[in-house]
Amino acid sequence: MRRHRRAKIVATLGPASASPEMIRTLFDEGADMFRLNFSHGSHADHAERVKIIRRIERDVERPIGILLDLQGPKLRVGVMENGAVELVAGATFRLDLSKDAGIQTRAPMPHPEIFEALREGTDLLLDDGKIRLAVTDCGRDFAETKVVTGGTLSDRKGVNVPEVVLAMSPITDKDRKDLDFGLSLGVDWIGLSFVQRPEDVAEARKIIGRRASIMSKLEKPAAITRLDEIVALSDGIMVARGDLGVELPPEDVPSLQKRIIRASREAGKPVVVATQMLESMISAPAPTRAEASDVATAVYDGADAVMLSAESAAGDYPREAVAMMNRIIERVEQDPNYRAIMEAVELDPEATSSDAITAAAAQVARTVRAAAIVTFTTSGSTALRAARERPTVPILCLTMRRETARRLAVAWGAHCVVTEDFQDFDDMVDKSCALALREEFATDGQRIVITAGVPFGTPGATNILRIAWVGT
Repeated sequence: MRRHRRAKIVATLGPASASPEMIRTLFDEGADMFRLNFSHGSHADHAERVKIIRRIERDVERPIGILLDLQGPKLRVGVMENGAVELVAGATFRLDLSKDAGIQTRAPMPHPEIFEALREGTDLLLDDGKIRLAVTDCGRDFAETKVVTGGTLSDRKGVNVPEVVLAMSPITDKDRKDLDFGLSLGVDWIGLSFVQRPEDVAEARKIIGRRASIMSKLEKPAAITRLDEIVALSDGIMVARGDLGVELPPEDVPSLQKRIIRASREAGKPVVVATQMLESMISAPAPTRAEASDVATAVYDGADAVMLSAESAAGDYPREAVAMMNRIIERVEQDPNYRAIMEAVELDPEATSSDAITAAAAQVARTVRAAAIVTFTTSGSTALRAARERPTVPILCLTMRRETARRLAVAWGAHCVVTEDFQDFDDMVDKSCALALREEFATDGQRIVITAGVPFGTPGATNILRIAWVGT
């Protein structure tokens, strides 16, 4: 069950992909990791999907990653008296903490932390940015605004405040319950929503520890100002373009996407590009040419993975969406220009023996025309270093820890195999050759490049590089 591509696919599960048959189909078509969106569905729904995924994993003997995506804080206006009001550009409109239903001139907004952060001139975006208000006066429990862009404001529409950092935790009471439940199921990654600052990631780490990896979702402009710090504290990054596109001008998002991917690659952290990638395939069997180009751009940029949301969770064509994404990735990676673009991005290794060995492995594999790079990894750090180099050959990751293999399911180029411990160095080489042959990464007479650490089993201690012949 080898993939013939390097970039990975994350598929969201939902009503359209809840059955064992459909989840298996999505895996067969190319999904490497499944996302469980805890903004929707019950705990029982998600538990059943985890069971199905783990059953498929046993059947195909391939590690499959599971991402639990937390809902995070949801900022909304309250209920309107007649269900909706029409806001006209130039009119005045008040937001306050009163519980009274909204009328033509005011609406409840039950979020004191927003009022505390507002200043005169701050913009408020309602209903995914369709309505824009400019604050003209504010206090601890109110904001007087002028309607810049009008529209229909109905019950419980979302509120975005792009220009300020809100003094609130990214983890709500609901998220804490979801976290406890998801961690008890053994999920591999936690998608952390509403990240504004490094302290938000640190807060999540205190709760999660090392029971799962943390994927920080960059959806707030405030996070971009402290990008490198957030990347450093996270295990992975998601470019959540939906909310970024609401809070920032659309023309700013493409360059930010490239900046986030570059920062993540430099740090050796997996980066996922998400939201509206094949949006039209929610209701159509084929994407627009612009959407195909969008997916391709993320792959050319060097993203570790691209993600499907509603396309696979609630759309009419979940199988076709995954298959299309798979074909786009394969086509891009076959393009001669793809390698030129990958190699144009120079990433300096850290001044450590582990980074030196891993960087050398990529160069040696290219020079001797090796069939694959084989890494032995305990924590996953050796495999992530290898992926950071974006080598010209596949990466076969061998680990004794199933949880490590599952977490690496999202890493660029990493094909993970859970293997038994080895007795000595010669046993390690023999196992590498045998598994490279079994997993169809090499044939008799081909060479592989092996990296490992001695003493064996020491996380991060990559200090050996060996060239070995397969089948001889």
